[in-house]
Amino acid sequence: MTTITENSIPMKTRGTRDEAVAFVIMALLLAVVPFSGLYPFFVMQALCFALFACAFNLLLGYVGLLSFGHAMFMGTAGYVTAHMAKVGTIGLKVPPIGEFMINMGPLSPELSIVFGLVAALVLSVLTGLVAIRRQGIYFAMITLALSQLIFFLYLQTPFTHGEDGIQGIPQGRLFGLFDLSKPTTLYYVILVGFLIGFLIIFRAINSPFGEVLKAIRENEPRAISLGYKADQYKLLAFILSGTLAGLAGALKVFVAQNASLTDVHWTMSGEVVLIVLVGGLGTLYGPVVGAFVIIAMQQYLAGFGQWVTVIQGVIFVVSVLTFRRGIIGEIGHLTRRHL
Repeated sequence: MTTITENSIPMKTRGTRDEAVAFVIMALLLAVVPFSGLYPFFVMQALCFALFACAFNLLLGYVGLLSFGHAMFMGTAGYVTAHMAKVGTIGLKVPPIGEFMINMGPLSPELSIVFGLVAALVLSVLTGLVAIRRQGIYFAMITLALSQLIFFLYLQTPFTHGEDGIQGIPQGRLFGLFDLSKPTTLYYVILVGFLIGFLIIFRAINSPFGEVLKAIRENEPRAISLGYKADQYKLLAFILSGTLAGLAGALKVFVAQNASLTDVHWTMSGEVVLIVLVGGLGTLYGPVVGAFVIIAMQQYLAGFGQWVTVIQGVIFVVSVLTFRRGIIGEIGHLTRRHL
């Protein structure tokens, strides 16, 4: 009679099971936050950045592509969502014919988010077709250049209101039922949005598609020799990552009730790199933990002013030197669990 032990279970099956159990625990802990006394705005903001970091980690941790321009997807979706929720006007300019204006009035939150996601999707397709042809530092520099191009475009475009941004965005009623002006309702809407995005990433990396991405990360020439079209897989991963980053930006609009150039600036792309490395590069839950650590530092150390950046730098250096795998990476290594 054969005895089934922990070590006799295939590594991939055990890893998926560990991640599923951790997901249930995470979801339950986040679900009880409104009753825990924690400041809801802090947790909602952390969830938005956690989704942004998870989307970024899909590209860097599982494909090996370092993007220094991911903020353009988050910022673009935020601007479009904010504009549609507050104004709802779409302008189309065709030089030979003229300019057309479609005024739909302020849209509901769900429709505004859809417009934001479509904008992030289109931008990720266009930029991905340009950037994905290069690798390594060249890929990183191209994404940075494209991001700065988008930044200066939004600085001049009238609908973004330049340095003032879009302020006073109405939170409205989701599907006409859920009043987002109520903090508890808004929190659960943000939580559901985060969990949906997280589950999409979870499914992607634990699918044959995800296995091909990991193979490309480890040895792209060998993956190509096996018949896989690496550029197509990387482009799909880039599009998925950019669209989910857009979802984070669209959700963040209803938390902060504004959209500004900060979300498009290159420093935001640098911050998400910091979040992922502190939490654990290439781990499923590392970006979530990293986002809560970094946002908590910004929230509770705000009294130190500009010194917060210095403190973040020190923590980053210490993390790299002592926790090379990141917080979750080290925990997973010590407990022999796949997180």
